[in-house]
Amino acid sequence: MPTHENDQTTRRSFLGGIAAGAAALGVSTLSPLQQIHASPGFQALNPDDPAEQVFKNLKGKHRIVFDVVEPGFLFPFAWPRVFLLTNMATGTPEKDNNVVVVLRHASIPYAMGDDLWTKYNFAEFFKVKDMEEKPVTRNVFWKPAKGTFQIPGFGAVEVGINELQASGVQFVVCNAALTVYSAMAAGKMNMKPEDVYKEWKAGVLPGITPVPSGVWAVGRAQENKCAYCYAG
Repeated sequence: MPTHENDQTTRRSFLGGIAAGAAALGVSTLSPLQQIHASPGFQALNPDDPAEQVFKNLKGKHRIVFDVVEPGFLFPFAWPRVFLLTNMATGTPEKDNNVVVVLRHASIPYAMGDDLWTKYNFAEFFKVKDMEEKPVTRNVFWKPAKGTFQIPGFGAVEVGINELQASGVQFVVCNAALTVYSAMAAGKMNMKPEDVYKEWKAGVLPGITPVPSGVWAVGRAQENKCAYCYAG
């Protein structure tokens, strides 16, 4: 199937999920925008909210946002490291760069820990596969062992989320996707949508900031002078 057809199928599934999630939340009679607004966790942000501060605090000489839509395996984490390494090699210290990684749509499981991957079978639910197309059953990018990831020509690289955070990379996760997909998971497991949402929200990894939506974050990043890079 051509790439654009895959994208269209994925979007249809997500929109169908919004409808299913809204029905599970008891707001199916509302318009799509009202459904999103009525979902748990949505509220007006004040200027000091962590979601706003992520972008207002971007002061680096070179700034970039990586937009991660699908649970692609290595590249969403390798590219931020390559951005830092090659800027350092061309004269800009690591601390003078800003990198924001937006985990949205089907990439959100990378924002959560192994306990949730196991309980909700994220490998199957989000179709997470490694470079050899084998299912990925845990969040291998959270605190990986040293030398776990190798890039040809570079050798071992530190591309764990925690390792990137230590280099100043900021990760944010889409609350809209958390809301929709948790409701879908609740429906499959005969659970209450609000309970699953709360569990997923509470299970977001340390240092990863929930934002109203991934597209909101991409917009905020570009408003604050970040170059845009689609990261799968």
